[in-house]
Amino acid sequence: MIRRPPLRLLAIAGVALLAIVVIGGVALDRLDRAYPPPLAEASLSPEVVDRDGALLRVYAAADDRWRLPPDLDTLDPQFLAMLVAYEDKRFWSHAGVDVRALGRAALQLVLNGRIVSGASTLSMQLARLIEPREERSLGAKLRQMARAVQIERRLTKRAILERYLTLAPYGGNLEGVRAASLAWFGKEPHKLGLAEAALLVALPQSPEARRPDRHPQTARRARDRVLARMAGAGVIAAGEVERASLAPVAARRLPMPAYAAHLADAVRRDRPGERRHQLLISRSAQAGLEAVAAEGARRLGPRVSVAMILTDAQTGAVLARVGSAGYFDARRAGWIDMSVAQRSPGSTLKPFIFGLAFEEGLIMQETMMEDRPGNFSGYRPRNFDLDYQGDVTARTALQMSLNVPAIRLLDAVGPVRLVSRMRHAGAAPLLPPGETPGLAIGLGGAGMTLEGLVRLYGGLANGGRVRPLRVLADSDVAPDPASVLTPQAAWQIADILSGVAPPQGAPRLGIAYKTGTSYGYRDAWAVGYDGRHVLGVWAGRPDGGSVPGLTGYLAAAPILFEAFSRSGLGTTPLPRAPAGAVRLAASELPFPLRRFSGSGNIRAAGAPSEPAPEIVFPPPGARIDVGFAGGEGAMPLALKINGGRAPFRWLANGAPVPAASRRRTASWMPDSSGASTLTVIDAAGRTASVQVFLE
Repeated sequence: MIRRPPLRLLAIAGVALLAIVVIGGVALDRLDRAYPPPLAEASLSPEVVDRDGALLRVYAAADDRWRLPPDLDTLDPQFLAMLVAYEDKRFWSHAGVDVRALGRAALQLVLNGRIVSGASTLSMQLARLIEPREERSLGAKLRQMARAVQIERRLTKRAILERYLTLAPYGGNLEGVRAASLAWFGKEPHKLGLAEAALLVALPQSPEARRPDRHPQTARRARDRVLARMAGAGVIAAGEVERASLAPVAARRLPMPAYAAHLADAVRRDRPGERRHQLLISRSAQAGLEAVAAEGARRLGPRVSVAMILTDAQTGAVLARVGSAGYFDARRAGWIDMSVAQRSPGSTLKPFIFGLAFEEGLIMQETMMEDRPGNFSGYRPRNFDLDYQGDVTARTALQMSLNVPAIRLLDAVGPVRLVSRMRHAGAAPLLPPGETPGLAIGLGGAGMTLEGLVRLYGGLANGGRVRPLRVLADSDVAPDPASVLTPQAAWQIADILSGVAPPQGAPRLGIAYKTGTSYGYRDAWAVGYDGRHVLGVWAGRPDGGSVPGLTGYLAAAPILFEAFSRSGLGTTPLPRAPAGAVRLAASELPFPLRRFSGSGNIRAAGAPSEPAPEIVFPPPGARIDVGFAGGEGAMPLALKINGGRAPFRWLANGAPVPAASRRRTASWMPDSSGASTLTVIDAAGRTASVQVFLE
């Protein structure tokens, strides 16, 4: 007969056991508080995103790792399901250690004499990631288990999963599923395909041995094992395994996104303490313009770069900004942000000269003007092609970008007033220290940035009201925009510029645009706008070198039209005429407005004949890059003269250049590099020669 212990002894034993549990729990709790897990956030990669949160550019973290936090709400649900099923199928129910998996692994070790399956949970793997240890021992595993329990006491399951997917290694200096997805597949992880998701499940177990760019076959086998196990577990359909197994693995690691690279750099410099910067950029528009800039620069020749800015004229929001034809293109000095570089704006300021003349009531569109040589107190402007049209309307003078009529108007309205109006709008041209504005400003005799020029043209698109340019999503629209022109004058300019023919081969887009070329073919400009958007284009060499034949109409305007088409924004119709803005026929003009009588001395009838011809481009002894050095084939060399009597005949190294011309400009296609002699002969038999070196 078995005697039961007295109830009193059972009660004592129960109390003792309870005391041991309580004391042990208190001791463990104190140990837990005394030695907490190192859960401080790891340094993350700074990122710059567009207006919708799409990634524009990402930078390496402080420890040179690519490490981006995932968004579980948008993460591919199939990837999450596969990860949990493959790594830790009881993740959502255990407290850090999966006792059942641990028992199974121990039994398999005893029966087989080797490790058949592991028992590591995602919480234990996170413990290893936040507190890495080189040793692989029973003691290290026990510490991981203890840390996993501590982590579970402090973080939710969702937070544990987020931490794991931020720190998990994926080969090289890639950490976290977002960095891995961008580097291996060029996409965010919410767009993963089945084969891609399976590879990202497999990589963290052996990230270096399974790197797809170095060990593609090992990576493929690991991916296929994940697919097979997931089909067996019912996570994916069995029929999908074969299709996904046929997909190739990533052959190379892709560069991280670097859209709007110059602007992203500038924003980070201005706000160094922030990790995430949201811009008003549209990533789709930015990508389209960057592609157009790269293609345009390749067409224009070696060492040529292209910059562009696209804005919303009504709000000032910068929708795209391209600082160069390629941020990493060393041949084109791509690291230089040409959208903020001071360059000669050529003829791009003429619309504002004409606009001020409209404001003053000096002209209407059909007012006749003289396009003949003039002398303005010693300043003698000439047209770009050194030809003159005689009497032209103001509309034609602006559309043809004639220099002399523009200077006659600037002399009437005053260059100081022009600069003052531009300064009020926040985009004054750069003048030498202590110098007062002169008439040469009208033809590009001052510094201007593409950013400033686009800001001014935003006023033309917005009824004369200029909004400051805004790049950050948290910036506010200026409540009181500055005025660069009256609404009536701005409409007159838009009406004229919308009638300029598009460049050859470009479609009519219903935009108003103006081109400009700086002296010596150093800068080519084109700025266009519709009823809402403004797009500015600059092309040239960042070092300020001459590019023969580089003009606004031939080089920048085609890029402008292509960029407008590929921005994805469509075209907003130009606004209707505001009250008080009319276009009168010549017969309807009041008598004082039928002809503009400005200053400038005209050559009198019977004056002495023209001076002897003089070659003004290329200048004597110039070294000119026409493309031989870049190996991409030579470009035509522009030729220009002053004086002489038409027609003119050119000789290059003694051989005639085809076709005599009455124009003072011509072009020559060189056939070899090195020294060349160029000679021009006018109708009177007078000659001029220069020697240049072509490279």
